[in-house]
Amino acid sequence: MKSVLITGAAGFLGSHLCDKFIHNGYKVIGMDNLITGDLKNIEHLFKHEHFDFYHHDVTKFVHVPGKVDYILHFASPASPIDYLKIPIQTLKVGSLGTHNLLGLAKEKKARILIASTSEVYGDPLVHPQSEEYYGNVNTIGPRGVYDEAKRFQESITMAYHRFHGLETRIVRIFNTYGPRMRLNDGRVIPAFMGQALRGEDLTVFGDGSQTRSFCYVDDQVDGIYKLLLSDYSLPVNIGNPHEISILEFAKEIIKLTGTDQKIIYKPLPKDDPLQRQPDITKAKEILGWEPKVSRSEGMKRTFEYFQGLTEEELFRSEHKDFSKHNRL
Repeated sequence: MKSVLITGAAGFLGSHLCDKFIHNGYKVIGMDNLITGDLKNIEHLFKHEHFDFYHHDVTKFVHVPGKVDYILHFASPASPIDYLKIPIQTLKVGSLGTHNLLGLAKEKKARILIASTSEVYGDPLVHPQSEEYYGNVNTIGPRGVYDEAKRFQESITMAYHRFHGLETRIVRIFNTYGPRMRLNDGRVIPAFMGQALRGEDLTVFGDGSQTRSFCYVDDQVDGIYKLLLSDYSLPVNIGNPHEISILEFAKEIIKLTGTDQKIIYKPLPKDDPLQRQPDITKAKEILGWEPKVSRSEGMKRTFEYFQGLTEEELFRSEHKDFSKHNRL
């Protein structure tokens, strides 16, 4: 039986990856320090004989006993609200955490996949964004703590690949959504859905003409899985190329939820990308992957998930206390 270590296992994407690998017959070792993750996302796996969980911060030395065939590094805050509240931890998990896991992969002779992001392209000057584009990033802006952590993550990963011959994979993840996202984490979909559930007006930043491309979580996980098992070591975009403006998307949410909220406008945050659309040519050609779940179907599933949460779960999804992590 192959074994896989998944960091950030209690997070949105990490928990879905745990499900995927358990379903496909792997022994799964989940690891998370629970700063942004929630054990509820993986508690259904605790009774599974091939699932283990370690409550651990990967910025500290990482030790896992026994054989490890694959490592997937998904430990990082991924939403603007989170990484702006814990900027130092965000930089540390992208640098020290990645270094520790690359060292573990070298020791175990494991293949490692690093979760990068479309944010390495910054506010792009080319459209759509292909893997060859180097990006337009403000290194000292407020979003730089996330963008630069991920860019460094890619650099050190390729250094280990070239210098040590380590088997590495890099996925550049574009906007992904689905069940287990946290409401009010600063990303577009949970923000809109949280406002809709509370009967509040929907907040659009700027004039709403900025675009995003939303990929349903099942498609994203399938692409990541195929990339891990491929022979390709350079970065690959995984995302849905169907682009939509934020304003049009807000109107879709109002229609989906059957509510009559208004749309209100607020100033655009600094360095917020005006366009985001992946070029997925490499994913199609190398992995034979492209998204299958339509936005209408994916949004329906996601809204039903949020509707099914209890009041306690909704509260926990909307409130995260980061105070104890800001002494770093």
